[in-house]
Formats: sequence, structure tokens, C-alpha cells
Amino acid sequence: MSIIHQKRRQMQMWPELQPVQNTGPGKSGFLNGPQIASYVEAQMAKQARQKIQARLKMAMLFQQYRAQITTNQYDVTVTSDPASTEEKICLTVYENKKVVPLTVRNYGYQPVYFTFRASDFVKNIFTVRDCDGDIVKTVKQHTLWPGEAYKIKVHFYSEHAGFYEQLLAFNFETLRQPSDKFEIMRLLEVIRRTSSCEELHPAATNLLCDRQTVKWTPAEGFVLMLLKYVVSLKGYAMPDNIKDLRKSDTHLQRPLKWKNYAQRFHLLLHLEELQMKTEFDKCFQRAGSLFRHKSNKDLLILPISDVSKNSPLRLSGGQVLVTPLDQEFFEDKKYKGWVYHVDAEQIYLKLGEKFLSQFKDGLKFSVSFTINRMPLRIQHRAAALVYRHTLKEVLFPSGRLSSDHLHLHSPVELENNPEQRMAIQHIAAGSAKPAPYLIFGPPGTGKTVTLVEAIKQIVKTQTSCNILACAPSNNATDHLCEKILEGKIGKHKVYRLYALSSSVKNIPKNTKLCCNLNPETNTFMIPSKEELMKYKIMVTTLLTAGRLVTGGIPPGHYTYIFVDEAGQAAESECIIPIAGLLKAQKCQVVLAGDPKQLGPIITSRMAEKHGMGVSLLERLMRDIDLYKSDETGFNNRFVTKLLRNYRSHPAILKIPNELFYEGQLQPYANREKCSLFCKWEGLPKKGFPLIFHGVAGSDERDANSTSVYNMAEVEVLKEYLKSLVNHLRKNGVTKIEPREIGIIAPYRKQVERIQNALQMDTDLKKENLENILVGSVEQFQGKEFNVILVSTVRSNPKLTVQKQQFTLGFVNNEKWRVINNSWSPVGGTNRPCTLIVSFMFNIKK
Repeated sequence: MSIIHQKRRQMQMWPELQPVQNTGPGKSGFLNGPQIASYVEAQMAKQARQKIQARLKMAMLFQQYRAQITTNQYDVTVTSDPASTEEKICLTVYENKKVVPLTVRNYGYQPVYFTFRASDFVKNIFTVRDCDGDIVKTVKQHTLWPGEAYKIKVHFYSEHAGFYEQLLAFNFETLRQPSDKFEIMRLLEVIRRTSSCEELHPAATNLLCDRQTVKWTPAEGFVLMLLKYVVSLKGYAMPDNIKDLRKSDTHLQRPLKWKNYAQRFHLLLHLEELQMKTEFDKCFQRAGSLFRHKSNKDLLILPISDVSKNSPLRLSGGQVLVTPLDQEFFEDKKYKGWVYHVDAEQIYLKLGEKFLSQFKDGLKFSVSFTINRMPLRIQHRAAALVYRHTLKEVLFPSGRLSSDHLHLHSPVELENNPEQRMAIQHIAAGSAKPAPYLIFGPPGTGKTVTLVEAIKQIVKTQTSCNILACAPSNNATDHLCEKILEGKIGKHKVYRLYALSSSVKNIPKNTKLCCNLNPETNTFMIPSKEELMKYKIMVTTLLTAGRLVTGGIPPGHYTYIFVDEAGQAAESECIIPIAGLLKAQKCQVVLAGDPKQLGPIITSRMAEKHGMGVSLLERLMRDIDLYKSDETGFNNRFVTKLLRNYRSHPAILKIPNELFYEGQLQPYANREKCSLFCKWEGLPKKGFPLIFHGVAGSDERDANSTSVYNMAEVEVLKEYLKSLVNHLRKNGVTKIEPREIGIIAPYRKQVERIQNALQMDTDLKKENLENILVGSVEQFQGKEFNVILVSTVRSNPKLTVQKQQFTLGFVNNEKWRVINNSWSPVGGTNRPCTLIVSFMFNIKK
């Protein structure tokens, strides 16, 4: 348990709360519990600010010193082993200990006084000892006679990989009258690595060493499209004058209303497409070698490196233009094809037979891509259809058309939660229609569970119902489908509709028998309209719901449309099923989500500025009076706010509750469920299941990649994981079950490094870790794990960086921090990144 001992030496973040005497003016006695906690927090914040300011001051002093170095006329030197270069002593070590000797020598003819001091940025990493082996923090007014030397040794010790610095300052003063003063500084930089860290480093490991060996193997076979086209989908081409941003901006300055609804979203979507096209033209025109797929000769593979966040995923379904750089092998100058699939390392291309008949492995080509416009066109059509289906009372509800005569059924299967029970009663009764019913609440308050219980209640009490359940992403939709199936509604009633471009390997096991996978060809198919209309519950993504619109599923067939994680979807995405499949007076729309969590990802800053980054859920809550609270609270006929958190320990809940939810969250998690981890010896404070670990790492990027990773954090994370696994083994747990441990990182490259580390580490390879999920923030939203480890990646620890203002990118987004009730304290300047280890409660509620 050396990592724990090191942790306790490094950080004393959670001291025992002792009685503190209140000695302010006019005060007497002792502070109570909340006052003590507030006092301790204030002191900790003050100490943190003081450390940051001290570090910035030291950095400035060292920069000034390096800029003003002059010839030393008194022949006093400071030497080291290894020798310094440009005032820095740099070394890389693979053991946890290292000694660096320094010698101060007077070669001159006059005695000098010298004073020595060492910075103390990280406790117990560096210690300085004199020639007798005694620890010294400072040396004051030591006389150094001509020819005399003073020797010290800097001892480095760290169990963890990382980047560590120690600033050593020597001030000298002559005995002359008047005295002359000068200074010599040395910055000691130590990069601590381990052998496994070196193996995992990109310089030592080529992750694409075999370009033709791929983890994903697409199946051969025919894609079946049995659903006929009934509702047309126009091209919605960008107008020629779209680049005239001043004209666009004039239209967008007007507030969003029913009369300008379609026009505004058409314009926002055009602006988004313009920005996407600009990025694609800049990033996705490249020269490279193509290789034929080993098991599917009709596919070609283009190896890639990460270009920008989420960009490779947008390639799927788009067109590709391939230009041979060596024309002697090809008849034509250019060949068109399309992108069959994209993963983290390769793009799979489908080109015509003429090209394939002339192709040879390893030839060089210029490859350019165009965006897949289908999602944009589907959103354009949805914006246009709102008028045809007269959806004013859905998108701008007044409540005047909502019925006052309600018959509320009492759900019997739900445990005592008045907010959830009230929401289910009103949803089943359709109390809000044609206005949407909103369910919002922070993480862990049971939004998805409320939707599933409402679906169960509807199926149980209404024989003629048909339900469409959607979510923005495949991950969120799969999670929703799994929850519905767990509700024992009956698999024959549930159908999961996947897009044709979805990956077969990602289908959850319990969903394979009730989805549109063709078992004979192992490819997806789109069933006929008649087949799709047989199922009581259709589960699909918002975009794939556009297939149902195109196929002519009549408005009114679905009596309920549920959208989970509605805060993640742009409004133009959320209205895809609503605008094409909703009959306002017959169907109840239900939106569930949290506007304070991750919102839609928008490429165009201008489109985001003018509202495309705002979800329908957030806009309704912000602008429509029906969904605003008054002195009596919210109107339960239209909206329910869930306040009971069943997921997190109160210590984890405290910070996001105060910062983002106005202190309204109520902790309802059962602490006994997490007793196994609350007794883990790795906790700095027993029973307090939260660790913030400052890792002295550094940002790294691969060539031609903007995605960031941090190998020091990978190493520290591995040590925590080993310690947790050992703890489970000691308590008789022989296998890590699903939803036991999850690892989150905001950057795709960091996710890859962590996954690679789990596969290559000698100790971890022996463990059965296939159930540990490593993924991005989006993959975890809505999911629950008993233990969450968060690697925030970003770090700027070096004193020698010229500018002290750093950009943390989307990691500094407020909505990114509200994940799994773990608050990520990132932001500010020159601040090391943080590894967060938090312990959730996987309580179904």
C-alpha cells in the first residue's frame, strides 16, 4: 500500500474537524458543526490560493533571473551531476529514488557569504541534505573562503510517475565595503517514469504497427432496405450568400418565435454546415497509403490519427474522393467512394470495382472527404414540418389547450418517492398535451428510471398505446433500451432500431434478439413500415427516428414520445420525431434531462451564440411560463423536478449541490450499500469516499493530433486500480462485475492510453478486468458505477513556461464538471491536473 502512504504524505486535504474557538469581535464559545466545516473549507481555499501565488512568484523570479544573467566576476560556481544546461538540471529516472549532488565553490580571491533556499511546491518529493547528511531547508550567511567548497545533495523520492520541479536559489554577498550581491539559480526537473510507462508511451509503442490488422471486422452481405420512401427528404443546399455573416446576423438578432421558427433553424443549420465544411476542408485532405482489408476484399483501410474532437465520427456515411499519386497504375485521375465505417485508428472506405481492380497495397493517394449531409437534411425537414403539423402549442405551449379533466392512476410498483410518483401519474394521464411534459433533475435522481416506470404504467393500463422512446446518442439509447427490458415489459413488445451505419459489435447482448440485426448476414436491415408498426415500444436515436418519418409512419400512431437525455440534443435534433410523427392532441411528448449537464456539441460559434447550443428542454424551462416555478413551486401538470439523489455519498453530492443546484438536492443513497469501499484502506479519511489527487504530469499530443493525453495520470490511475482490486480480493470478490468500476477521461487519446495500459500492465493482465468500462464523458452520462475514477488530463506544471495563462479547452466547460456527481476542480492558471476517485452507490431507484 505504498501509494496510500505516499498519498497521505502528499495531501492532507481532509483533516479531522476539531472544535474551533470563535474569537472574533464580540464572539465567544465554539463554532458548531456547519460553521467548523465552512471554516475548514475557507482555510483550505486560502492555502491553495497562497500556494498558487507563491508558485507564480517563483516562476517569475526564475524567468527574470534567466533574462538578466551576467558574467560572474567573483568566480563562484554551482555545479551538479548531471550538469546544468541553461540553468536547468534535467533528468529522467525509472526508480523511485534519486540523489543529485551540487557543489558551491569559490574560485576567487575573496571570501563571500552565501544564503541558500529551496522552493517547496510538493511536500516530501525533494529533500536537501548537507555534507553531514542532515536535512537543511535553508542556509544562512555561510562564509565561503577562497578555494573552499560547500556540498549539498538533493534527494528525490516519488512512488508515482510524473513531472517534478525544485527551484534552488543561492544568494551571494561579498565582504567588501560596500558589499556586492549576486544570485545563482538552478531549476531541477525530474521526469519520473516506470518501465510500464515507457512501454505505453507512443514513442516506444506503435499502436498502428500492423495497418492491415483491425479490431473491427465488418460482415459481408447485403444491406436490406424494406422500408419504402413515403415522405420526401429534400437537399436543403446551402444558399450562395451564406458567407455574408452580417446579413445572417441581422436575421438572428430577432428572438425565436413561432413565425420565424423554421427560417431561423434553417439558417442555423446552414451556418453549422458551413463551419463543418471549413473544418473538413482543412483537416480531411491528406496523402497516405491505402491497404486492402484482409477478410473483406471490397473494403480499403486508411490509417488515421485523431484530428479533432468528434470529427472522425462525422465521416461515417460521407463521400470520399481518392486521387492516385502514381497515375501509371490507374486509368482515371479521381475516384469517388463512401465511408463505410470509422474507428479510433482506421477509416474503412468503399470504392467501385474499377478502382479495386487496379488497386495494389501500399500505393500513395490523396484522399479528401465531404461531410455526411444526411443528419443536417433530416433536421432541416423537421424544422419545415412543424408548420404542416401545426405544432405551435408543442413548441411554444401556453397550456390553454391542455385538458383539466384527468384520471390519475396510482403506480403501485414504485417505492416512496412523491416527485417520481407524481410525474408518472401525469405522464400516463397525458395531463400536459399538447404541451411537452418535462422531467428534469441532477445526476442520480432517477430521470431514466422515471421514464421507464411511466412506460410500464402506460403499457399496463392502456391497451391501445404505442410508444416511441428516443435519446440523442447510441450509448444513451442503448442504456434506455436496457432499462426498459429490465422492467420485464416483454421483449416481444420492444424493438431497438439501429442506423445502418451502426457498429454490430457494440450491440448489448440482451438487445440483439429484439433489434434490426439480420443474423444471417450480421448486418443491419430496415424492416417494412407494417413490421415496424407492430411493436408497442420503439426505441431509437433521434436521428434514426427520421427513418420512421421517411417511411410514412402516420402522425398519431405513437401516443407517447419519450426523449431521454434531452438536454444533450440540439432543438433541431429533438424535433425530428416530434415534427414528423406527432399528432398534437393525441400524443404526449415527454422530455427528460438536466440542462446543467453536457449540452449539444455545436461546431459553429455563431450558430451556438444564437441558440443552436440550447436544447429544447432548456429553452422551454427558460422561456415558457408553464415550466417556471413560483412561490408554490412547479406546476406538476407540466413539469417535475426530481430532488432525491440515490447514487452518491453526501460528501460527493455536497459540492455540485451547492455550486449548481442551489442546495436543493437531497441525499437518499443507502450508505450500507457502499460499506465495502468506505472501508478501503486507500481512503485518506475513513468513511469519506472521495480523493482528489494532484498529479504532476504534463500534456502530450501525437503528431497531427489535437487530442491530449497525460501518461503520468495513466500511471497513477493504474496504482489506484491495483489497490482497489486488491481490496476486493481481500474481501472475497473474485470477479469485477459490470458497473463496479468505471474510468472517465475527457479526451479520446487518454481513453486509448488507459485501455492500452490495462492490457499491457503485467499485474493488471492477470486480473479479470473486461467489465471495467473506460470511456469519454458522453459514454458515462446516465450510467452508474460503484467506483468512478476521473482522469482530467490537462496539466501545466512547468515553471519555465513563458506565459502563465493556460487554456484548458472544453475541460473548463461548467457543464462538463457536473458528471456523475463528481465535481472536477479544473480551471485557473498554472494548476496541476487532478485525478478524482469517487465512490458511487449503484442503487436502482
